Amino acid sequence: MRLLRPKSGLGLAGRFLLLTIVVIGAVAATTAVAGLLQVQNLADDFGIHTAIKAAGIKVPAAGAPETILLIGSDHRAGTPVRGSNTDTMLLVRLNGSSSTINVMSMPRDLQVNIPGHGTDKLNAAYSEGGWGLLIKTIKQNVFPQFVPNHILDVNFGGFADLVNAIGCVYSDVDHRYYNQSQPAPSPNNFASINIEPGYQKLCGGNNQPNGALAFVRFRHTDTDLVREARQQDFIRWAKSQYSIGTLISNRGHLLKILGEHSQSDAGLHSVSGLLKLFDLAANMESNGASIKQIPFPASLQPCTPTECYVTSTSGQEQATWAQFVHATPVGSAHKAGASAHKRKRAKRAPSTAGLTADISDGRQQAQALSGAGMPVYFPRLVASSLSSPDPYCSAVLANCNDGDEPATVYTHAYPRQYTIVGTDGKPYRAYRMTLTLNYELDEFYGVQGTTWNDPPLLSSPAGKQTVNGHKLFLYKDGSKLTTVAWHHDGDAYWISNTLTENLTNSQMLSIAGSLVR
Repeated sequence: MRLLRPKSGLGLAGRFLLLTIVVIGAVAATTAVAGLLQVQNLADDFGIHTAIKAAGIKVPAAGAPETILLIGSDHRAGTPVRGSNTDTMLLVRLNGSSSTINVMSMPRDLQVNIPGHGTDKLNAAYSEGGWGLLIKTIKQNVFPQFVPNHILDVNFGGFADLVNAIGCVYSDVDHRYYNQSQPAPSPNNFASINIEPGYQKLCGGNNQPNGALAFVRFRHTDTDLVREARQQDFIRWAKSQYSIGTLISNRGHLLKILGEHSQSDAGLHSVSGLLKLFDLAANMESNGASIKQIPFPASLQPCTPTECYVTSTSGQEQATWAQFVHATPVGSAHKAGASAHKRKRAKRAPSTAGLTADISDGRQQAQALSGAGMPVYFPRLVASSLSSPDPYCSAVLANCNDGDEPATVYTHAYPRQYTIVGTDGKPYRAYRMTLTLNYELDEFYGVQGTTWNDPPLLSSPAGKQTVNGHKLFLYKDGSKLTTVAWHHDGDAYWISNTLTENLTNSQMLSIAGSLVR
């Protein structure tokens, strides 16, 4: 595989599961007697396994902000944790005065000095000494102010089961993912994956190469930062698809899955501890709380033959911690978005800096999609690629192929024409063009078209803006545009940013505003 990196372990489970707990808990905590019964049931589910005991956990006062450490691991709940592996360590901040749930992912490859063990990656602290050593390592190396109020350690199998329980997740897949695992001692003994690019429905799939678990775990050719971005996008896609009512209607099954696949601290085994958490969540839900991702200030370092580290400075870490614990004032996000929207309407056309006109390559892609079953639009303006003369991924040019994999696996991927089965069970025609900013760093963006005019991804725009006569719908992660959509003659078209959001807002708007046939 190109740019082969150390094997990723497992991942993501805790992130998506917390969202489910918060939503279910918020409702349960506001339903009087029935709510108490639900909380007791949840306490019983969490109590299936022995409570986590670790120095440093502090029981919060009623109504006080809470910090939760979520761990996604291969640890089987109820067994010794030493020797287990994690590649997902997530900090979550709940504050009743905030309109956002602040979420920060700790890089597993962060270079740290583990007390009693020396220099290693952060996730090694978990393997060497479990929860207590992980907390101690974070406090001594990264965030001195870190005091967890709760710990939730979720086995990866719970993630796949949960995704299936809620009916799978429509995902905006950025490029072709393929690997055929070989048994050890082959260096290519990574998990198998086989997922085509484009908007599609991904289900859990504990051992399936085309499942959601394979997608969020993927790290064969990319970096710690790209993998984390992919996981965070998956959370956003899932959150946009499922209402509180849907989650509540499945709460019994979801809580059972959670209890079977997780281990938590004593506070989450008690009704009083859960009520504190749920009251906090209920206040946030009434404030219309959304997930706010706080990026960790990691810098990739050159890989040695045996290790690939990321690093950060103390100053960067302290500034990031301040962002993490900061409460977003209620209503400020909406007001800021509205003000920005008004300013945008009054502004001139967005800058096209960093973009070039490329009609010929776009037209070649469109011609290859002659069987798409819908009008094919492509952007007149594209961002230049640092890794290929042609920014469009092409099966003919093989400019985005992994040379270690069969060329045939890319034949129908670059570009791709296919059918999506919608939430209504009906088939919709679709196509995907994949473009690359930098193939070596897994920076891919996309042009998506589909006859499905209202897919879940496009359900809640943050604003609108007209560019070159195109009425564009804007979708954001914080202040960054992740998706810019255009509806035309009953069809939907959109530009998807790279996982790490490398395209600027102006570039996203200009590319979407340049769609032509």
